[in-house]
Amino acid sequence: MKIEFYKYHGTGNDFIIIDNRILNWKPDHQQVAFLCDRHMGIGSDGLMLLSKMEGFDFGMTYFNSDGNESTMCGNGGRCLTAFARLLGMVDHKARFYAIDGEHEAYILNEADKHLLIKLKMKDVVVEEPIGGNFFIDTGSPHYVIFTTNINRLDVIKKARKIRYDTCFAEEGTNVDFVEIKNDHLFVRSYERGVEDETLSCGTGITASVLAAAVNTPDNPGFFKVKTRGGELHVSFRQVKNIFSDIWLEGPAELVFRGTIEID
Repeated sequence: MKIEFYKYHGTGNDFIIIDNRILNWKPDHQQVAFLCDRHMGIGSDGLMLLSKMEGFDFGMTYFNSDGNESTMCGNGGRCLTAFARLLGMVDHKARFYAIDGEHEAYILNEADKHLLIKLKMKDVVVEEPIGGNFFIDTGSPHYVIFTTNINRLDVIKKARKIRYDTCFAEEGTNVDFVEIKNDHLFVRSYERGVEDETLSCGTGITASVLAAAVNTPDNPGFFKVKTRGGELHVSFRQVKNIFSDIWLEGPAELVFRGTIEID
């Protein structure tokens, strides 16, 4: 079977996207893993299917590169919105449905293949820290650790000791390391399902910002975040440890498109 695909990235977090409205394809574990393989396939951190969804502009289904269907992806949601714009499905506003519920997205700027998009994330209650660190579900589970000298950190080694810790659910957790700089946060993320550090993680960045906000009582309700793949911004409304009106803002860019044969 020949499938048309599009490759997008959001601050280096890259995705294969397929228009599944007519195709109605249900990929199996091996097919997803093959497509995401960086040596034998197209190569990406994950695969997304854009589908029809009654009452919404589209539906979002996300698979990690290990082949398993996964939870919400913030960078992926922005890229899928950019793809819907490319297809002419939306203008500058989108409403879509993902595994964690309804999302809104706004296209703030559009220049050729590069779009600036802000995505509304789900409301979050931040629980008490665990040994100074935070476990936060922003659509995907994240364990947020504050650190120093983040560029020297062996993220993979440290994260793998935590990823399947017995205090988390059977599926484990993503792990984010955060350093507070003068005017921004720097975040490095280890993503489950990719089983590696990614250049950026939208739900991880959101979780990191909320953890930083709890630790910063006089915060402005807005944080600039830098990752190895680029810069994003997160804004929110906060009442003690309850967060609403959370927006993840950053780029989404088309890299290339093509076709591939799938067994």
